[in-house]
Amino acid sequence: MNKAKTEFSITDFGALGDGMFDCTEAIQNALDHAAGCMGTVIVPPGTYSTGNLRVHGKGVSIVGCPAWSFRNDGGSVFLLRDGTTDCMLDISGAFGCSIQGMCLDGRNIGADVHGIKLYRSQYNGGGEEDTPTVDNCRIGHFSGNGLHFEHVWCFSVRHSMLHANGGAGLFIDGWDAFILDNWFTGNKNGGILGGKTVASVTCTGNRVEWNKRGGFILPNGDSYNITGNFFDRSFGPALDLGGESTSVHTVTVTGNIFRRSGARLEAEAILPRDKSCHVSIHNCLGTVISGNSARAGRNDNGHGVYSPDYSIIVNDCKECIVKDNVMTCGAIVENIVLVGNNETCMIADNIGSLGNG
Repeated sequence: MNKAKTEFSITDFGALGDGMFDCTEAIQNALDHAAGCMGTVIVPPGTYSTGNLRVHGKGVSIVGCPAWSFRNDGGSVFLLRDGTTDCMLDISGAFGCSIQGMCLDGRNIGADVHGIKLYRSQYNGGGEEDTPTVDNCRIGHFSGNGLHFEHVWCFSVRHSMLHANGGAGLFIDGWDAFILDNWFTGNKNGGILGGKTVASVTCTGNRVEWNKRGGFILPNGDSYNITGNFFDRSFGPALDLGGESTSVHTVTVTGNIFRRSGARLEAEAILPRDKSCHVSIHNCLGTVISGNSARAGRNDNGHGVYSPDYSIIVNDCKECIVKDNVMTCGAIVENIVLVGNNETCMIADNIGSLGNG
């Protein structure tokens, strides 16, 4: 009995990994074949120049060779050749797709071009969980977001590096996510940026460093478990929850390290008070911040501004707990700052000292 083919190498369709040949048609042909049989698209080591690609169907996997490092792409690389598109990989029509062991490089071309995009016009727009998985990938130098998931329902991002993107490393508007063991580094609009609604998200074991605007910026939503992450040298708050006209509730923040947050760029004279801090919670309800450690500092070379001014800012929150945090040389001006009405909150047993660089 002949077994139906379910694995398709892009080189069998004419793709060349020399970084110059236009492989768009070849890769799309492989994806189209895989869409009909819940198949796997194999990407051998090499650099493949491509435009916009559409992943569709159910259970399609793109599998490369994960040989990347912190500083360099390696193994299987897709290199963006078309700056007029809105993304490299469009997974909006796919369910249960998996992207493994790939490097996606946007070359800093175009305007607001995303690495991987999932877009639906409304929440639950596909009628079932989208369930994409991004695993062991390096995604960077896109003019937009590394990952752009808008109206997404259920996804995971694991052991990947989202770096040097013009937008956020990961933009989320949706719910039900596992974000585990990743690098978010050097993204201009934050490591993770939340949209109108972000809910039911677990963020564990990530390194979040040198992101402009901030580390995790989640203005509106609920049910976050933010545990065991390392936040380093954010240009803005490492963790920014809620806002003036938006709110966040049901959050646990524990076991994290906040280091050298709330920095300003050399060209900036000053940051607003609510941005020069490790953690800012504003209009939050039912949020627990406990068992974290924070410390102020400069750049690696001892240059740059010494920051932040404050460790934790609590602004107009209800039924929140900020307790048992350690802030040794945690900030320059003050460690705990209370703004507005926080009468139903418990702020207790936080210890630390101020530093001056």
